[in-house]
Amino acid sequence: MCNKTLNFALKKIFMHLDLREISTVTLVLFAIIDVLGSVPVILDIKSKVGHVDAKYATLVSGFIMILFLFLGNQILNLIGIDVASFSLAGAIVIFLVGLEMTLNRDIFKSGNSTIKSSSIVPIAFPMIAGAGTLTTLLSLRSEYDVSVILIAILINLAIIYFVIRFIPKIENLIGDTGINILRKVFGVILLSISIKLFSKNLALLFHF
Repeated sequence: MCNKTLNFALKKIFMHLDLREISTVTLVLFAIIDVLGSVPVILDIKSKVGHVDAKYATLVSGFIMILFLFLGNQILNLIGIDVASFSLAGAIVIFLVGLEMTLNRDIFKSGNSTIKSSSIVPIAFPMIAGAGTLTTLLSLRSEYDVSVILIAILINLAIIYFVIRFIPKIENLIGDTGINILRKVFGVILLSISIKLFSKNLALLFHF
């Protein structure tokens, strides 16, 4: 009986999910997190500290993202900022990250690889769950359902774990050229999405 009830509940949830929206949000988060673009940085940290715990880094970054997804609005209300204004700021951050990826310019990435607790800092924060990712989550929440964003986060966490766990093999498989191509492609995607988010929230803010 319990299994039937659970299956019915799951079917009801998935019936209301839009796979296109899930794909879009997943791609946005994948591009903004840019874990493939961070492969050289992670390899450098691993060579200096000896070990990067993929499981721990994934759990910590996931906890930060999910916490901010559910409590981000409360934090904004506490400091007196509306979602539209924050989303506009988020669109600008997304635009800058997209510009960074397209033009191969470092704006947000930290090059400090001497920190011993490398699984948390700088990998989980700020490389994965940094300012760009957290701002993007609230920007996306103004347009998409929380369940869609949550599924997209979980998909990205699985990708993050896989990349960090098998990072030497991935580097050999994709190569520097492949990583650069991915960065540029997702950079252009981010630029397009940032313009869409900016125009939508600008209209909400000024009521036109």
